[in-house]
Amino acid sequence: MGNNDSSVETFLQWIKASDNIVFFGGAGVSTESGIPDFRSVDGLYNQKYDYPPETILSHTFYRKHPQEFYRFYRDKMLCLDAEPNITHYKLAELEKAGKLKGVVTQNIDGLHQKAGSKNVMELHGSVLRNYCERCLQFVSAEEILHSTDVPKCPKCGGPVKPDVVLYEEGLNQKTLEDAIYYISHADVLIVGGTSLAYIRRQAHRLLQRKQACAYQQVHHTDGRKSRPSDTAGTGLCI
Repeated sequence: MGNNDSSVETFLQWIKASDNIVFFGGAGVSTESGIPDFRSVDGLYNQKYDYPPETILSHTFYRKHPQEFYRFYRDKMLCLDAEPNITHYKLAELEKAGKLKGVVTQNIDGLHQKAGSKNVMELHGSVLRNYCERCLQFVSAEEILHSTDVPKCPKCGGPVKPDVVLYEEGLNQKTLEDAIYYISHADVLIVGGTSLAYIRRQAHRLLQRKQACAYQQVHHTDGRKSRPSDTAGTGLCI
């Protein structure tokens, strides 16, 4: 109990002392909002479909089987009724207070912006943006949700593609460069809601080079990792 309390107190001291914080988050940030992650027991990777989700969400599958792609996409990827949770709101508060400089997210749900965050780097794009591949006409997520078969552009009739990074596709170079810049210049980097061991290792190395930087894993006394809503007073965990 004492060790956990000490870790949380140290974490809160880092937050209080820094005005150059960056948050790096993954799917676990939005599970409190009812959006499933990928690798948990109830995650997308453990559900049964004719094809594995990682196959469906690939560029090759999108090109070869657009009907099947959109059937899965509408059913599992469009969570338009989801609302931000305490983590999203606390991050927005920190940004408004001038302490948080940016949010780097792997999520595609737009909940950080919905909570009020302004400087959000979406590594994997967003379901809220969809464009005609022929004329680049914008198509809303609501139009995609209520479409049938493969969505068509209302302007030219061309195929519409979500502005999300599928497997086999590269990240947006500008977004990636911005994320690297903010992470490498942060005094405090908070990593939450992601199981990417590589990202954690790289974040740790970056933070070791910075003065007054921090990398701390918060645990409950029973061994459970903290969920965003469990971290006292902040809604943040790393």
